[in-house]
Amino acid sequence: MSGQDIERGQRANKNRTGSSSSNNNGAHVPSPPYLIEDTETQWTSWLVPMFVVANVAVFIVVMYINDCPKHDQAFKGKCVARFLGRFSFEPLRKNPLLGSSSHTLEKLGGLEWTKVVQKHQGWRLITCIWLHAGIIHLLVNMLCLVFIGIRLEQQFGFVRIGVIYLLSGFGGSVLSCLFIRNSISVGASGALFGLLGAMLSELLTNWSLYTNKAAALITLLVIIAINLAIGILPHVDNFAHIGGFLTGFFLGFVLLPRPRYGWLDGRNLPGSAAIKSKYKTHQYVLWLVSLVLLIAGLTVALVMLFRGENGNDRCRWCHYMSCVPTSSWNCEGNV
Repeated sequence: MSGQDIERGQRANKNRTGSSSSNNNGAHVPSPPYLIEDTETQWTSWLVPMFVVANVAVFIVVMYINDCPKHDQAFKGKCVARFLGRFSFEPLRKNPLLGSSSHTLEKLGGLEWTKVVQKHQGWRLITCIWLHAGIIHLLVNMLCLVFIGIRLEQQFGFVRIGVIYLLSGFGGSVLSCLFIRNSISVGASGALFGLLGAMLSELLTNWSLYTNKAAALITLLVIIAINLAIGILPHVDNFAHIGGFLTGFFLGFVLLPRPRYGWLDGRNLPGSAAIKSKYKTHQYVLWLVSLVLLIAGLTVALVMLFRGENGNDRCRWCHYMSCVPTSSWNCEGNV
């Protein structure tokens, strides 16, 4: 996933007109892409770094339990990086991402339809978010989490971003399990796509506060489109990406609306001069509609999942959203 984000200004550079300003030394300071007020809080990011540490720690534990050399007899010493001992990686033909075996991932909480539905192990919808197929998978996801998540946490705080990350990961797992039955799914990609979805809805609901609206929207849409397009390759769980994105998109309308410009400063003004409403009408409407759609969507998906229904039976063409077969590959593992 791409780690590009929309640059935002710091609260120290107050600019009410959206034009460029200068500091005390006469240096040119570019204006932020949205209107800000001195009273806005700039949070310190600590939750996203903790998520990164947790994911890395889980990967180390997985590799320790996997212990490739112990069951390497069948591959005649083909474990990769054997100098790492029990932390060495599975042979490349088994796992080209440099990680553990699928059996280990399944044992430790990987997402698998039979385990979730028939054996009632619903906890896998959460645990799979913290597992990764290999070190390459881990590094790509964690770099994206750092680039996207830290900026969002600085702007909106750890509570809201933490909720979006976890619920988006859960939403991605639900949609993935509803459509994919023949493979194990792991990774934080659904949660990361949720952050991208929240960025998009935050831009839309706070549209009037942005000074470079078109540029911000086009940039974000291109990033999202590229990442979703990558998901149609084989062995990539695009249903988790789509489920996470939709969950984060709706949560962004619910959790990330900014007060209308002037409301924070206007609270100390006389009653006749103060701005009555904290948010604009369209923000309240989007909040309500998104909350209803989010609750309804997750409820319907969970009911279908635990009743054992296959999402592909309700949508015959949806499997193309996760993998498009070509002469170079097939999509048997993506259904």
